[in-house]
Amino acid sequence: MCANFRRTGRALTQLYDEALRPAGLRGTQFTMLQAFSLAGGVTQRELGRILAMDSTTLTRTLTIMSRNGWIAKQRGKDRREWRMQLSKAGEIQFKKALPYWEKAQKDLRRKLGDELSDSLMKLTQKITNALTD
Repeated sequence: MCANFRRTGRALTQLYDEALRPAGLRGTQFTMLQAFSLAGGVTQRELGRILAMDSTTLTRTLTIMSRNGWIAKQRGKDRREWRMQLSKAGEIQFKKALPYWEKAQKDLRRKLGDELSDSLMKLTQKITNALTD
């Protein structure tokens, strides 16, 4: 099961990376921009939990995104805590990439069909919830 999910994950990652290339993004970066867009200000721990991402991968991607000026940071209630959100540049980058992502979504849905696409979304959400709860 693990090998099948990893192989599928690599194929999907390649599809989205290729689709997002004209916007200068990788799929992981877009996913994080999208998460910030939906969640607003979050800590790194909260973001990791939302995305079910390990700390090393999350830190590496956040470093690149910060270097590009896509993330704004501010102190949380606790001085050790940093809350992050999209900066203006991050919002612009997200909006620039969104049409490429939407096209990839539409193309994938067309290849799989509506019924399988809907079933896969529900199934992957259930699996993720079962493994992260």
